[in-house]
Amino acid sequence: MKTVILEQPGQFAVTQTDAPASPGVGEVLLGVRAIGICGTDLHAYRGRQPFFQYPRILGHELGVEVLAVGDGVTEVKPGDRCAVNPYLECGVCPACKRGNTNCCEKLRVIGVHIDGGMREQIVLPASHVYVSEKLTLKQLALVETLGIGCHAVGRAAPEPGEKALVIGAGPIGLTVLEFLRVAGASPCVLEISPARRAFAASMFPGAALYDSAEAVLADELPTIVFDCTGNKDSMMGAFRFLANHGKLVFVGLFVGEVTFHDPDFHRKEVTLMASRNATPREHRRILDLLEEGRIDTSQWVSDTVSIDAMADRFPAWLDPANGVVKAVVEFQS
Repeated sequence: MKTVILEQPGQFAVTQTDAPASPGVGEVLLGVRAIGICGTDLHAYRGRQPFFQYPRILGHELGVEVLAVGDGVTEVKPGDRCAVNPYLECGVCPACKRGNTNCCEKLRVIGVHIDGGMREQIVLPASHVYVSEKLTLKQLALVETLGIGCHAVGRAAPEPGEKALVIGAGPIGLTVLEFLRVAGASPCVLEISPARRAFAASMFPGAALYDSAEAVLADELPTIVFDCTGNKDSMMGAFRFLANHGKLVFVGLFVGEVTFHDPDFHRKEVTLMASRNATPREHRRILDLLEEGRIDTSQWVSDTVSIDAMADRFPAWLDPANGVVKAVVEFQS
């Protein structure tokens, strides 16, 4: 079967690999149809992704079709279109036992810790696919990325009307803004890129937009701040934007140390949170919201290419100046 392997930073190989074996008990054989490209894939291409080894088959944002099911599988059938939960948890660690499977102690994410979906077929546990009869394969491929914003906003638990600042209006920042809107919060955005700021304005017309730190500081400070940049300086600087007794959520990931001034941290009585991945409950909520039309990602996908053209197009997705909000790679069914 056709497979794309990231052999080392900056180098893809399109090759043929063996098709997977028939699905076992509780498993499903999936035909990969659409693959969303996210920051994790871009970082891996650059050689900057933590918890990563080469060579690796990327791809964890997947829209798939069920090809076959193993024994004991009753919740899906061949022909079903599904989204995928790419987080393979152990089920027995303390986090899993409390339902926090997103941060399982032995978590394996397909396309990161183990090989992912940039291949024609893949076998996964049936419990990790979600059927939808209404959504397109492209929409299904965005469920995982929407989960990042859903989980982050859930961590912060904003109240209706509460002012919340999102730093960085890239794809992850957009997912946070979507769920702030669903929660009825009052979102605002700090984004230095004019193109990304303009896109955020078109998607969230009621949101206040800031183009500099000075503009944020000149206004009433928010009680929740989400840093979605993964940039060390931005994350360290985010504390100053927060009103007293506020919450700061690090959604983006930086490979290294982040520090802050402890007296100011205590003076403001800041609550600092990390946010990692999402849970099955949140994925199912996202499917419901998409099917009800309460979330619309139709304008997000700004570049779609075939699997054969991806290697040549991929470097262009590294530059925000090209205006690609979300890229999707397609296999022909």
